[in-house]
Amino acid sequence: MQIAVLTFDGYNELDSFIAAGILNRMRAKGWAAHITAPTEEVTSMNGVTVRRQRPLEFAREADAVLIGSGIKTREIAADTDLLAQLQLDPTRQLIGAQCSGTLLLARLGLVGSLPACTDLTTKPWVIEAGVNVIDAPFVAHGNVATAGGCLASAYLAFWMIANGGSMQDAVDALHYVAPVGEKERYIDLARAAVSPFVPDLVGN
Repeated sequence: MQIAVLTFDGYNELDSFIAAGILNRMRAKGWAAHITAPTEEVTSMNGVTVRRQRPLEFAREADAVLIGSGIKTREIAADTDLLAQLQLDPTRQLIGAQCSGTLLLARLGLVGSLPACTDLTTKPWVIEAGVNVIDAPFVAHGNVATAGGCLASAYLAFWMIANGGSMQDAVDALHYVAPVGEKERYIDLARAAVSPFVPDLVGN
């Protein structure tokens, strides 16, 4: 599984790096999450500059795509040329968005009127884009998922691993990064949030 973690200038470090770190716990099984950006370097909302691992075009060929948030998301959402480069396809890709990344999903026509999650700051903009925002950390519709709140990035990674691998894979990956003494609590929260949206588990 090759995953594009879309990371734009002004990005939120928690969105991109937490998800990428958890997903790369699957490296032994051939998975790889790549920081994917439109420019060679991107600088975070807190001034952290990183070099991209893959160009933006990689998102079109990746098996899965995660869209992080950032302070410049509204500008990106208005950049039709940039959005046209993405060409995401939920019939063959797992696609997840975090916080203001949900606004980009809306602009790409991948949410519509379906319930979606986002952060409290972005909520008015996502509603303005015609999306039904719900008060929840995570929701998925088929191969498209949205999450609200920076630390909900762990739920996106958990969902992606559970769908592309197995629930046990997801549990193992989250167990590694969860705080000592609270690992089972973290896993229970993630399982409760994500399990209803994992096809193999629905109805079981």
